[in-house]
Amino acid sequence: MFGTYLRRELVNRRKQTIIISIGMALAIGLVILVNSISAGVQGAQATVLQSVYGVGTDITISQAAAAPTAGTNPGGQFNFGSGSGATSDGTTTLNQSTLTVSRTQTVFADTALATVQSTSGVSAATATLALTNQTFSGQLPDQSATGTTGGQGGAPAAGDTPPTGGPDGAGGSAFDVNSFTVLGLDPSGSSVGPLSAVSLATGRLLTAADVGTDNAVLDSSYATSASLATGGTIDIGGTTFTIVGTVSSTGSDSVTASNVYIPLDVAQTLSSNAGMISNIYVTAASSGSVDSVAAALQTALPAATVSTQADLASTVSGSLSTASSLLSNLGTWLSVLVLAAAFLIAILFTISGVTRRTREFGTLKAVGWSNCRIVSQVAGESVVQGLIGGAIGIVVGLVGIVIVNIIAPTLSGSAASTTAAAGGPGGGGPGGGGFGAAASTAATTTVTLQAPVTIGIILIAVGLAVLGGLLAGAIGGWRAARLRPAEALRSVG
Repeated sequence: MFGTYLRRELVNRRKQTIIISIGMALAIGLVILVNSISAGVQGAQATVLQSVYGVGTDITISQAAAAPTAGTNPGGQFNFGSGSGATSDGTTTLNQSTLTVSRTQTVFADTALATVQSTSGVSAATATLALTNQTFSGQLPDQSATGTTGGQGGAPAAGDTPPTGGPDGAGGSAFDVNSFTVLGLDPSGSSVGPLSAVSLATGRLLTAADVGTDNAVLDSSYATSASLATGGTIDIGGTTFTIVGTVSSTGSDSVTASNVYIPLDVAQTLSSNAGMISNIYVTAASSGSVDSVAAALQTALPAATVSTQADLASTVSGSLSTASSLLSNLGTWLSVLVLAAAFLIAILFTISGVTRRTREFGTLKAVGWSNCRIVSQVAGESVVQGLIGGAIGIVVGLVGIVIVNIIAPTLSGSAASTTAAAGGPGGGGPGGGGFGAAASTAATTTVTLQAPVTIGIILIAVGLAVLGGLLAGAIGGWRAARLRPAEALRSVG
C-alpha cells in the first residue's frame, strides 16, 4: 500500500515533483561539474610538477638555504694560482671546472634517508644531491712576460710596458664560462624521484651497476644544445664521464629536472660532499595517508622542510594557478549556495504540500494511521523526488563534463626553480645572469584540461539527492505528524 499511495501522490502533484526535481538536478549537476574540473586541474598541476619532482612523488624533503660560512666556496668560484695554466708565446691558457652545491640548496646528512625509509606509511624513498658544474676556459696575456709589475689594486705601475701577448696579439684576453646542472641520484631508485618522470630517448638509464662509475645520463634537450650524444664524453668537475644515454620529459614540457644525471656516490665525492644530500623524494603507501606521513616525517626530521604535492602545487603559476584559485574559491562557494538553495526549495515545497494536505492527513489519522507512518510516507515521497532530481543532475553533470572535454581548454603553468648560473663574456649557463649569480628558471608547460568522471563523484551526487530528500521529508513529516485529527478535519470545514 505504501508504494501505491506514494506513486499516486507523486503523479497527482506533478508540479511540485517537477520543481523540486529540477532544482535538485541543477544543484547536483553543478556540484558534479565543479568536482570533476577541480580533479582535472589537480591532475594538470601534477603534470607541471612531474618534470621537477617526479611521477608518484607525494612528499619532498629538503632544508632551507643557509648563508655560506667562512671558508666555503659558494657558487663555484675559481681559484687560479701563479702557476696555473700553460704559458706559450706570452699567453696563458687556463681551464678549470668546479662542481658545487647551488647557492639555493642546503645539504644535510644522508642518514636522514634511513629515518625516512623506516617511517610508517612510507612506500619508497630516494635521495638526490643537486649540484652546479661551472667551467672556466680561456686565454689571458702573461703579465710576467711583458714586464708588467702592477701597481696598487692591480693597475699598471708607472714605467710598465703594455702587454703584447694574448690571442689578439695586443694584450687582450678571451675566455668562456659555461654552466650546467648536475643531479646525483641513486641509480637503482628510479621508481620515485626525478628519473621516474622521464622517458628514455637514446642509450640506457643508470642502473645499480653504475654505482661508483663515471657514467652519466643527459637531458636530451641539453645534449642537443651542447652538441653531445650517447657514447661521447662530458667533463664534470674535472672528471671525464661517459654518456650512456639521454632522457626526455614525459610531459609536454621538453625540460627534465636536471641537465646531467650521475650516480649519487660519485657526485658526493667530486663535490666534496661525502655523506651529504640535498633532497629526499617520498612515495606514501596510500594517497589518503600523505598528510599523516608528512606530519610523521616532520616530527622525525624537525630541521627539515617537508612538502606535499598540495604544498608544491602552490608554486605553480600561470593560468593554471588562476583556474585553481577560481575553483577553490568561487566554484566551491557557488556549489554550496546552489545546493543550499535547492534544499531550501525542496523543504519549502514539501511543507507547502503538507499544509495543502491537512484534511488528507487528518482523515488518515482518524482511520488509524500512526505518526510514524505519516512521517515515513512524506519522507518517502521527498526521497523519491530527490532521487529523480539526482538522476537528472547526474545526466546534466556528465553532459557538462563531456562538453568541457570536447572543448579541451588549455592551461599554462610553470614551477619555478632557482639554480646557480654562470653567465659571462663568451659564455653562460642556463638562465643567464652574472658570473656566479643565482638565476631563477621556470619551465612553462601547456596542458590540456581533462575533467575525469569517477565513481566517487557519482556517489556524492546520489548522497546529496538522498540527503536533500531526507531533510525535506523529515521537516515536512514532522509538520504533518503534529496535526490532530479533529483540528485537521475542522480546519477544512
